[in-house]
Amino acid sequence: MMSKSNINKLLILILTLALFLRLNKISFVPPSLNWDEISHGYNAYSILKTGKDEWGIRFPLIFRAYGDFKLPLYIYLATVTEALFGLNVVGVRLVSVLAGVGLVFLSYLLSKKILKKESLSLISAFLTAVSPWSLFVSRVAVEANLGAFLFATGMYFWLCWLDEYRLKNLILASFSWGLALHAYNSARILVPICILITIWRILRQKRIRQLAPHLILISLFFLPIIFQFFNQSAKARFNWVSLIDQGTISRIIEKRTTSNLPKPFSSILFNKGTFFIYYAFKNYISNLSPGYLFFKGGSHYQFSLPDHELLYLVTAPFLLLGLLRAFKKRDIQSKVLLFWVFGAFIPSAITKDAPHVLRSLLVLPVPMVLTTSGIEWIVNFLEKKSAFKGEFMNLMIIICVVISFFRWWNDYFKIYPKIYSWAWQYGYKEVVSFIKESYMKYDKIFITKRYGEPHEFILFYWPWEPDKYQNEPKIWDYHANWYWVDRFDKFEFINDWEIKDKLKIILRQAQDNTEQSRSIKNEKLKMTMKNEKILLITSPGNYPEGWRKIKQIDFLDGKAAFEILESN
Repeated sequence: MMSKSNINKLLILILTLALFLRLNKISFVPPSLNWDEISHGYNAYSILKTGKDEWGIRFPLIFRAYGDFKLPLYIYLATVTEALFGLNVVGVRLVSVLAGVGLVFLSYLLSKKILKKESLSLISAFLTAVSPWSLFVSRVAVEANLGAFLFATGMYFWLCWLDEYRLKNLILASFSWGLALHAYNSARILVPICILITIWRILRQKRIRQLAPHLILISLFFLPIIFQFFNQSAKARFNWVSLIDQGTISRIIEKRTTSNLPKPFSSILFNKGTFFIYYAFKNYISNLSPGYLFFKGGSHYQFSLPDHELLYLVTAPFLLLGLLRAFKKRDIQSKVLLFWVFGAFIPSAITKDAPHVLRSLLVLPVPMVLTTSGIEWIVNFLEKKSAFKGEFMNLMIIICVVISFFRWWNDYFKIYPKIYSWAWQYGYKEVVSFIKESYMKYDKIFITKRYGEPHEFILFYWPWEPDKYQNEPKIWDYHANWYWVDRFDKFEFINDWEIKDKLKIILRQAQDNTEQSRSIKNEKLKMTMKNEKILLITSPGNYPEGWRKIKQIDFLDGKAAFEILESN
């Protein structure tokens, strides 16, 4: 039996390990900031400097960004980290790092509350600290990780409230859930379910006095969301993730018209409702697939290590035992865990691209808590049957997890950045650095849109003063649920497939100007017809003749990312 002092020391050691693993070389792995991180970072910088986002909206409750309408909490918290560490990788990613460490601590608290054994709770915290699922996303500036931390905090205080029905715990749970609503969209599906269950428990336990404080507090967080449902932000976000889009409707109509069934039956069988139910169920099952959880992980290269597990295979038997144990027990804590673990996959099930690592992230740290419960079950069984009283098994599990971790960590650091730097839009930092050094030499600067939204990378890496950009004359348009910035200052952003044609036109205009200027004797007029000096940043080989290549920027695997040229 460990002393309280030793348990505290080990807990601090695990938390320190969790912080180290999430901070170690964070500026280099992942290899660069992706466009979502850049958008988070620059909007936080803009708020910090001017109190407005990049579009000039004062303290928004939802950020327009590219037209994906980002929830606000991560960005506002990033203003604090950027004020401390600057507009850089650490300043942008630190919020997620700390949320990941917070999940480790919550894993300890939840296991301690449910299992009543602090020594076993340390195992749960350790599993969360080295978990590929938590570790990967904690090193990236993603809203989901903050949402997972806040939702788990709410669930912990909810469990505390269900034990004693103290109003303080209900207030803390409601406050945490309310923050989660403005951190990540998956919480907007799970939190309302939790609120309905809470109201039912309040009424059942006849604690009516607690109803008003709970409803008032949670309503304050819901009010902005209600207003958002009636504007463009809700519609745009829904269109991005909905299972039912225009393509889906076209397929439904096609199936109806090609079906051999009588018309009433084909309409009953092929419609939005049946399609949604079928694919939501299919998506849900895919999130529970052993191949997804223990072998391959997700298909989004920015959210998990490709062809690697989210949860270590060695923990799988104990996770299953923990689930079985929760089903067998009838206490409220087991019911909450089961609701949590199976409910957390609903957001991924009812949206596109399932199974989705981020949209199901709110399940953390329940798999680690259940795994620890399964370990305890076996330890209790072996206690009277083994000379080591089950302690040897604990040691073996930890050793196997450590071995699995080092294999994952090696691949993450040595292989992933090199092979997948393209997925992180690597090279923009180097591009902006070159542009900044030679900015005064050119009249116009053309940049390809192939790798994302180049204007945002210029704003971040320059960094461009937010008040200047907010008032900068710029050309943009909105279509396909996206805000496309095409021009500001001397920068022009061009679709990759349009670059050659546009440059050919410019080259012909330059040749015409040259020919006309030869016949003009007025020197001042000649100066007005002088050809503009243009810098071009494009994808490899994507330019016509008549341009001089001055630099190439490669991905980390050596393949060309950008070619930089100038007009002759």
